[in-house]
Amino acid sequence: MLCPHRQPSIHSPEVDVSGSSARSAYRRARTAVASAAALAAAAVGLWTGLGGESAHAAGAVPSPDHVVVVVFENHAYSQVIGSSSAPYINSLKTGGANLTQSYAETHPSQPNYFALFSGSTQGITDDSCYTPGFSSAPNLASELIAAGRTWASYNETLPSQGSTTCSSGDYARKHNPWFGFSNVPTSTAKTFTQFPADYTTLPQVSFVVPNLCSDMHDCSVSTGDTWLKNNLGAYATWAKTHNSLLVVTFDEDNRLSGNRIPTVLYGQPVTPGSSSATTYNHYDLLRTLEDSQGLSTHAGNAASAKDISGIWAS
Repeated sequence: MLCPHRQPSIHSPEVDVSGSSARSAYRRARTAVASAAALAAAAVGLWTGLGGESAHAAGAVPSPDHVVVVVFENHAYSQVIGSSSAPYINSLKTGGANLTQSYAETHPSQPNYFALFSGSTQGITDDSCYTPGFSSAPNLASELIAAGRTWASYNETLPSQGSTTCSSGDYARKHNPWFGFSNVPTSTAKTFTQFPADYTTLPQVSFVVPNLCSDMHDCSVSTGDTWLKNNLGAYATWAKTHNSLLVVTFDEDNRLSGNRIPTVLYGQPVTPGSSSATTYNHYDLLRTLEDSQGLSTHAGNAASAKDISGIWAS
């Protein structure tokens, strides 16, 4: 008579733990398995923690709907921050963020504008008039345009939209680096009178360049501070409730303070009353602007620069 086939067991064979030595071996085996499991869990936890931290770091810079950067002239940090001549800028500092160790790159003015806009001085060493479109190097505007984002500059006293004139009255092209790049349409350089009253129509990133009086170059700190309040105060108030950002900075100092300059950020993405003592420069600000727009490229020295951090609202 044939016996029926036995199905192979899918269970682990039982362990005989009747003897003391066998029980000890069993306990050692269980301990080893538990230790291995704990190490594996710790490794997973560490990996997850690092991944979470990396994700947080990558998302540390907010994504404002609109960013307006205003550049003033030739004043040191101590001449503006805490000064009774600049009550409006100091009110932005109080309600926004203050970078206490912000520095320009060099002297005189013009190479600093190129550094902030393109991550390089592009060989510019003085304030003389450059040839329009002399460079095709990557820059903030060309990166934004390539990524399908919007850009414009608003230049006070510019004779007409897209004009490449070197100077006209209180207007000076040395403060307008975008004209130096063949990959930035001159039509994106607008007069300040074209700055929109409906802020929802602003480009995603724009620069505002006051003229030689309004920017404190030829006139007082008080003059520039009042100009900022009168011309961009309404935008600053709007930015506070519309996920937008105002950046107020300077090209260089007065050559007496190690090139330490005021830089204040204000708007809904900023923690009110915050400050950072980290050392930042024009390249770091450029990097932060690029990352705020989710750009995958970084112009010039911005590629190795760091994002501004420690001031953003959670």
